[in-house]
Amino acid sequence: MARPKPSAERHRPLKLPSVGVRELAASIHPTRLAARLDTNLSAATLLRLQKSPRLQLRLPGLLLGNDMDLNGSDFGPDPLFGRDPSRAARLAGGIWHARSLTRLISKHDVTILIGRIGTEVQAFGIRHAAHAVSTGVIADPEQLAQEIEDDGHACLGAWLDEVSALDRRRVLLRLAVGTAADNPATEHRDGAGRLFSLVLAQLATEAPAG
Repeated sequence: MARPKPSAERHRPLKLPSVGVRELAASIHPTRLAARLDTNLSAATLLRLQKSPRLQLRLPGLLLGNDMDLNGSDFGPDPLFGRDPSRAARLAGGIWHARSLTRLISKHDVTILIGRIGTEVQAFGIRHAAHAVSTGVIADPEQLAQEIEDDGHACLGAWLDEVSALDRRRVLLRLAVGTAADNPATEHRDGAGRLFSLVLAQLATEAPAG
């Protein structure tokens, strides 16, 4: 399978603002916070804790599993350009299952699928159908949407294994506990790099200039 040709966009220098402690604290998924503090805490309580100015300086260190003083520091550029990791995962999942996307033509089925994953993921997967990984075809739109979610998040988790430990953990903090990103399979490790090169090229075109 041919590799995608390097694009000018992919290699365009990016000046990305560093991610600060407070920004990271605000982006932590509530399930990650609950798992670390108390799973019985209500959503309202978790949100209140996350918005506490004093706790915002402590939460990243607490959840990253270290005792470093984060006051006034930052984490450097985000590996996903500050984008939603679940969105990035779905884009990868769209490519993974692109063969199924191209063969889902019933208006009713397409409407159901788009209701689950959105038009962006559908269009992105079809546009990169030449790089599809799954050779099977899933005809049921609900099942296809779930497989796109699961395989996409698994690809994200596999790709994160190739970045620094800190970058991996700070991205995972923005995902709900229990997604496939936590335990990618071998097949996802084999294909993640290729798919995420396409996803990152897309995200880079959207990244704001610093």
